[in-house]
Amino acid sequence: MSNIYVDDIGKGFPLVFVHGYLGSSEMWCLQKNYFSKYCRVIAPAIPGFGESHNAKSLNSINDMAKNIIEMLNQKKINRFNLIGHSMGGMIVQEITKIIGHRVNKLICFATGSIGDIPGRFETMDETRDKLKKDGAKISFSRVPPKWFVNGNKDKNYFLCENAVINVSLEAADNALLAMKNWRGIDNLKNIENETLIIWGDKDISYNFDQVDTLNKNIKNSHLEIFKGCCHNVHLEQPDKFNILIKNFLD
Repeated sequence: MSNIYVDDIGKGFPLVFVHGYLGSSEMWCLQKNYFSKYCRVIAPAIPGFGESHNAKSLNSINDMAKNIIEMLNQKKINRFNLIGHSMGGMIVQEITKIIGHRVNKLICFATGSIGDIPGRFETMDETRDKLKKDGAKISFSRVPPKWFVNGNKDKNYFLCENAVINVSLEAADNALLAMKNWRGIDNLKNIENETLIIWGDKDISYNFDQVDTLNKNIKNSHLEIFKGCCHNVHLEQPDKFNILIKNFLD
């Protein structure tokens, strides 16, 4: 049984939100409020993170994908639209690899096709080493500011602080290991779903080459770039972000 926390609000065709590293279901709050007026919003917290911090964490992207598929099966959700942010973007690519016929439209947001992200502000191993050396608290205050143009001064930064309150060092390290060992680049050519790719031009976690690789290799894809945004476009320019997605899904 999938024993994770899942927000399930609104009615209509399901839209599934998958958060990223050190994220939570709450990180989508500005999307949940908007989209629940139009569709059924499903927003899980990945095992070990956010509201699912008590669930045993996983160290493989494939296992994270299977965990979400199991949750969808429990809810008897057959077809759905799917969005993943950052590490969640890896998870949604993996979900699409496993059950692509059930995914109506796919949104890959601030993500790439190689888990040990080329051009990231530091390698996964460096982040893992610093996590073990400095401890969870320091690491959790060091990495998330890199996701906003205004760092920890962004008005929505508190959502990142809320997300990590109960996250263990083990859960954080397992996720870094999961990303490091994941490769989705060879599967991009197999993605048949209509796909929207979203990226902020100030993102230092994923450079342009990462989203360009997605766009060039996924047959039916379109790239939208947000100017003056970093990694968390959904919190930096939420209104524009929400409208873009609604138009794509409509």
